[in-house]
Amino acid sequence: MIDIYGDHMTLQIIGTKQSSETRKAIRFCKERSVTYQFIDLNERDLSPGELSSILRFVDPEDLIDTGSKFYSKNGYAYLDYDPIEELMEHHELMVVPIIRTAAAVVVGYDPAALEQAVQDA
Repeated sequence: MIDIYGDHMTLQIIGTKQSSETRKAIRFCKERSVTYQFIDLNERDLSPGELSSILRFVDPEDLIDTGSKFYSKNGYAYLDYDPIEELMEHHELMVVPIIRTAAAVVVGYDPAALEQAVQDA
C-alpha cells in the first residue's frame, strides 16, 4: 500500500467524523485492510498545497456541496464567488469524503471508484 513517509503516499480520507459518507469510506478501508490516513476537517483545515494537489484531478466546482446546509444557509446559489477561495475559508462547503492517492482523487463515497483507486495505488 501507499505510505507518505516512504516512497509512496498513504491513501488519505479527508472528511469529518460526523459524515456518514466519510465513515463508509473508513469502513471500506478497514474491511479491506487498506492503510489510510484520516484528516478531520473539523480538527484541521487543508493546506493550500493539499487543496492544490486535489485540484490537479478535480474541478473546484465539483468539490462544492450544493446540497449542504452551509451552502443554502449562506446563499451561495445566488452569489458570484471564487470556489477555491471559498473552499479554503469554509471546509463546510466541501463534498466529503475526498479520497486521495498519489494517482487519483475520488470525491464522495463511490465504492467502485474507491476500489479502482486502491488497486491503482
